[in-house]
Amino acid sequence: MKAAVITGVGAVEVTTVDDPKPGPRDVVVDVAACGLCGTDLHILQGEFAPTLPVVPGHEFAGVIVEVGSDVTELRVGDRVAVDPSLYCHECYYCRQSKENMCERWGAIGVTTSGGAAEYAVAPVANCVKLPDHIRTEDAALIEPLSCAVRGYDVLKSQLGAHILIYGSGTMGLMMLQLAKRVGAASVEIVDLNPERLKTAQLLGVTGTAASADEFDRPRGWELVIDATGNINAIQDGLGRVGKAGTFLQFGVSDYAARATIEPYKIYNQEITITGSMAVLHSFERAAELFATGVLDPDVFISDRLPLDSYAAALDQFAAGKGRKIEVIP
Repeated sequence: MKAAVITGVGAVEVTTVDDPKPGPRDVVVDVAACGLCGTDLHILQGEFAPTLPVVPGHEFAGVIVEVGSDVTELRVGDRVAVDPSLYCHECYYCRQSKENMCERWGAIGVTTSGGAAEYAVAPVANCVKLPDHIRTEDAALIEPLSCAVRGYDVLKSQLGAHILIYGSGTMGLMMLQLAKRVGAASVEIVDLNPERLKTAQLLGVTGTAASADEFDRPRGWELVIDATGNINAIQDGLGRVGKAGTFLQFGVSDYAARATIEPYKIYNQEITITGSMAVLHSFERAAELFATGVLDPDVFISDRLPLDSYAAALDQFAAGKGRKIEVIP
């Protein structure tokens, strides 16, 4: 089969690899679409994936074309979205229901071959069957949405909160959409990319700006979310949290990124700084939300490119052009 392969740091090619074979509790998915993510750029930089080469792609959906010998829940022809998370279910953290901290954590498209290919294999337990009204290629959005749902699980946000989001890429926009669902009083977004801010405006954001200084929030914000991973945005956001507020590190930064905190201010103003790592008991809920129309795929997906253009798609994503970019095998 044809697949995109990250062969080494900074090197990616589309080539022919062996067709996947399912284990007893696995299924083989004919991939309809695979979304690109900042994690894919990190893998290309030599981060996250423990070994290279690897077939990337952890945001995907498709049609089951083969099932393992012990699979009874799904059958050939079922359309599914795939949770890429792979846990051992045995370690200290898994036994505490903190599987995203698994000591043997893995993910399809990160530690094993993923969805940037014609076919991908996944455990049947990781597959969520799609309702009839959902287009299969749109359902690749469910995985990033499940990360956003996890983010709000961590925040335990209160009704009437004022929220500041850094970044109006796909994840920032998803955090915007969910903020409205959890009863935010206002949501404001900072981004240096005016084209992306236009999408936030289309989705009903309270305000947009290139700098948080442009907003009239002298007390700061109850919730500040970084959805960029950019150290300049992170550093600025840490200073925008109001008293008794929370800063969520949601974007994925480089390993080497460092930010400065003010310990006395954190103590004196009871500021919380927390993170949100990938998916945790949130994929099925994200699928339910997606089925209700919480996201408009025609707004969120800006580009659908052929698999042969995977390298070009990564370049476009890295340049900040467009919103969610999908490759179509």
